[in-house]
Amino acid sequence: MKSTTSIHDGSSLDCVSTVESKEAYASNTSNEDDLVHKEAGTRGSPDDFREGGLQGWLSIAGGTLVSFCTFGVVQSFGVYQDYYTRVTLNQNSPSEVSWIGSVQVFLLFALGLPANRLLENGYFHHCMIVGTVIYAISVFMLSLAQPHQYYQHFLAQGVGLGTGMGLMFLPCFTMTSHYFRQKRSLAMGIVVAGSSVGACLYPVILNNLFEHQSFAWGIRAVGILDVGLLLVANLIMKPRLAIRKVGNESTPPASFKEVIRDSQFVVFAIGTFFLYAALHSVDAQFLKYSITIMNASSIFGRILPNVVADFYGPLNILIASSGVCGALMFALFGATNVAGVAGFGIVYGFFSGGVVSLTTPAVASFITHADLSDLGIRIGALSFVLAFALLTGNPIAGALLTSEHHWQRPLIFAAVVAFAGTACYLFIWKSVSVRRNSKRI
Repeated sequence: MKSTTSIHDGSSLDCVSTVESKEAYASNTSNEDDLVHKEAGTRGSPDDFREGGLQGWLSIAGGTLVSFCTFGVVQSFGVYQDYYTRVTLNQNSPSEVSWIGSVQVFLLFALGLPANRLLENGYFHHCMIVGTVIYAISVFMLSLAQPHQYYQHFLAQGVGLGTGMGLMFLPCFTMTSHYFRQKRSLAMGIVVAGSSVGACLYPVILNNLFEHQSFAWGIRAVGILDVGLLLVANLIMKPRLAIRKVGNESTPPASFKEVIRDSQFVVFAIGTFFLYAALHSVDAQFLKYSITIMNASSIFGRILPNVVADFYGPLNILIASSGVCGALMFALFGATNVAGVAGFGIVYGFFSGGVVSLTTPAVASFITHADLSDLGIRIGALSFVLAFALLTGNPIAGALLTSEHHWQRPLIFAAVVAFAGTACYLFIWKSVSVRRNSKRI
């Protein structure tokens, strides 16, 4: 039994593709080339799929700018926390101050689920415009926050900026995958690498501005830079897939219920939750002076493993990277001097960057809809799960760190949890390779 579906590409031209029944699809067309033929609306070779193109690379550039201004800012929260605990919020405990950053990163990922649904229904630019406006207002309000007024900082930075970032980050990340097949992992790796660049530059910029100007003008200066970059991203990015019209499809689009009933994907999400909780638990208390080195190394770690993943499969490289991260956490026990800690920062930054950048491309190993209608839902659902890992990672580490002499406890916790995440990936590897009819997953 066969049916036909109409799929639109970036030039909004209708293409007709023959789609096999669900049973035949699961057994015979699970590999990537078959999905591409259906996705591109072709009956020919994989070359008929228009890989990238000018608009595809413009979307990568725009997504990188958004990643720089959102996830890059989130990764630089340590600068804000240091200033808050010493100056403007010194009456609050470090734990209370850290909740500003925790809520910010939680909203960045948690809002990815509804934001990706809006993307899939043709509201990408709506998300970007609203997110940019909220971002700009929140930055301005943060610059006006009065010293010793915790709620003002919490609402402006934690809630406001977190909401604006959450509406923009994941849709830009997901949309990039619609333009690429053979270089999908590399494309998404370049986008997420923008956050590592931000994590290297923002601390330097903010520390200098706070020291030589003032907190208020430092925030405004960075805010003007960010809003300018976000406006450029708004102008150069364009969704590839057309608006999906309800009731006008011969095959139903993917649903959230269908995704959460996919047991393989659920195990993958659980494993990723463990890994993100582990990565978030290895904080500055352990890495000390290697933080900047780690972020710089992470730039390469978020690109080079993705290049390899385009040849051998993102899930395969993700398994290797996560296993190495777990082993490196135990290896940190042997880093007893500055050189050892710096060496750890370089290697750990590279492989942890690989884990971060490969997680989303690996989601493509679980897609079952030829029109990619379930890709955005799966990425959004995974992002929502990861939001809780990022929210709880530091509090758990803090609870285990009863004193500076017991730093081994959270490190052991992070290593064990990282290995647990890797075990989840290994557990589903065989079944996913059978479903995809390929070991390149």
